[in-house]
Amino acid sequence: MAKEDTPSTSKDLQELQRKLCLLIESVQNNSKVVAFMKSPVGQYLDRHPFAALTLLVFVVMSAVPVGFFLLLVVLTSLAAFVGVMLLEGLVLSVGGVALLCVLCVLGFVSLSVSGTIIVSYVAMSSLINSWLSPSPALYRSPRADHFLSSRNRPLTQNPSGDASRP
Repeated sequence: MAKEDTPSTSKDLQELQRKLCLLIESVQNNSKVVAFMKSPVGQYLDRHPFAALTLLVFVVMSAVPVGFFLLLVVLTSLAAFVGVMLLEGLVLSVGGVALLCVLCVLGFVSLSVSGTIIVSYVAMSSLINSWLSPSPALYRSPRADHFLSSRNRPLTQNPSGDASRP
């Protein structure tokens, strides 16, 4: 059985090696990789393969913790944003209710004050009118007083015989 698996395994390994060579060739022909390899850092890593391997292992191994850290940063920022929005909503709701209560109290106070002012005005104006109103005698002229007082006198007769009031 081991002999039967060997030809297919070697064929699979050759196929895998061919695909890996194509992948390496496509990466090496990439314009960004070519630009990086022409840079001083790329040339240094090309001359020092151990340093390149160490850097590659470090980058691959640090990708997971850095990814978790960035995920934590994003989730914390999102939670803080939602928390701030909830807190701000709570503060605005409490402030709105407090403002509504204050405005209701101010409306009641303004109604009370305006009612008190109106009642005071009516009372004071009627008191002032009763205290400072002139007597009805001041509105009459002296002729009217003479006329009114002559109406209350008894009738007398003139020498001509007419009855008149003196």
